[in-house]
Amino acid sequence: MLIPQKLQMPVAGADQGDYNHNTFWHKGWGKSVVHKGVDVFAKKGTVVNSSTIGIVLSTTQLGRGGKTVLILGPKWRLHYYAHLDKITTHPLALVGHKTQIGTVGNTGNAVSTPAHLHYSIYTLIPYPWRIDNEPLGYKKMFYLNPIDYF
Repeated sequence: MLIPQKLQMPVAGADQGDYNHNTFWHKGWGKSVVHKGVDVFAKKGTVVNSSTIGIVLSTTQLGRGGKTVLILGPKWRLHYYAHLDKITTHPLALVGHKTQIGTVGNTGNAVSTPAHLHYSIYTLIPYPWRIDNEPLGYKKMFYLNPIDYF
């Protein structure tokens, strides 16, 4: 997928004040050990659009992630949207920046937190120079900080 990657904020109306800029790879994040994405807080039911063009690989209910959507985008990157209240897309759907894929919620392990979207970017092509001495530092080569792309 050689299409340029032009990511957009997936939560409708959200801006830099709706997420903590220091939570990517933050230590002490429960069973996950480190936080591998960003949490964008918004009112429950707020529209979540795809942050990229791509194809929906999965729409499912996972344990910690709750209602989730997984999209394959440019550069062979996987875009993971979790804690959705509703999923409004389906597997194999083609999506763009204005395609609604769900709504903000607090499903999964977020049931006792304010409504938010957990958004992560996984790369299938690792970046070994990103490995560090932090907890799970070797896994950091497979995760990108979404905040760098908003």
